Amino acid sequence: MGMINFVNHMMKTIVVLAFTLLLSNGFAIAQEKFSFAFLTDIHMNTDPARNSPAGFSQAVGLAETTGADFILTGGDNADVDAIKSDRREVAFRLFSDFKAIAEASRLPFYFTMGNHDRYWADGPDSELNDDGLFRSYFGDAYYSFAHKGWLFIVLNSTQQCNGTYCVDNVQQQWLVDLLARTPDSQPIVVSTHVPFLSLYYPVLEGRYTAEDTFVNQKEIFDLFGSHNLKLVLQGHQHLYEEIKVKGVQFITAGAVSAGWWGGAFHGTEEGFLLVHADGDAFTWEYVDYGWEVQR
Repeated sequence: MGMINFVNHMMKTIVVLAFTLLLSNGFAIAQEKFSFAFLTDIHMNTDPARNSPAGFSQAVGLAETTGADFILTGGDNADVDAIKSDRREVAFRLFSDFKAIAEASRLPFYFTMGNHDRYWADGPDSELNDDGLFRSYFGDAYYSFAHKGWLFIVLNSTQQCNGTYCVDNVQQQWLVDLLARTPDSQPIVVSTHVPFLSLYYPVLEGRYTAEDTFVNQKEIFDLFGSHNLKLVLQGHQHLYEEIKVKGVQFITAGAVSAGWWGGAFHGTEEGFLLVHADGDAFTWEYVDYGWEVQR
């Protein structure tokens, strides 16, 4: 080996060792600038008057022009939960059509499961029951992925514990194990359909209730206590909300469908959230993608 090649080899080795040492001491990878789009509560359905596939396609089309690296959905992708056994093929078609729009996009998609994405038509013994049909089309109902130094954790908060929404024990242990492998300083984004926190009922009905949040949300939130949780993205409510607690930004990101494709919902227009990450910081904006209700 020539002297120049030897020096180059040694320099590369030193860089790799230094990088490994940083990770072993809990330092996250340096972050790059990037953006992503969060599209929640799309509610694709079979009502021709609502024209939901065209609305979803329009939202995706605008997201593609924003400079986003990818699209993350927030659940309630398609309305399959109320479909009965004599119309089971409709549920398959809805998920197929939804997936076709996602696959036609030039942006990669990541999917969050919502309560309306659950499938019951084949009964409790079917492998497609509950989250089974969703998983057969879109992959795991909870998972994580990394992007340019940030960790994204997608939860399934539509699980049931004594008849209420929850993150069950198996998923919770998966999260504990994931966080044990995650550097304390790595910035984290969580996606959940059912919210951790929401002011929906106090604002709209003048009452405080645990309805439409998942029952063990504090227990799950506390797991992130020593970690760099930056942002929690939520769906389900169709309202746009911002709540900041203990340095963590919670955003309930409206709805692509707004009022279930019937127009604005209490002032929240059809839209999606666009998030811009820059190093350890981020900004966001709610984007009205210009959908007009067909009357």
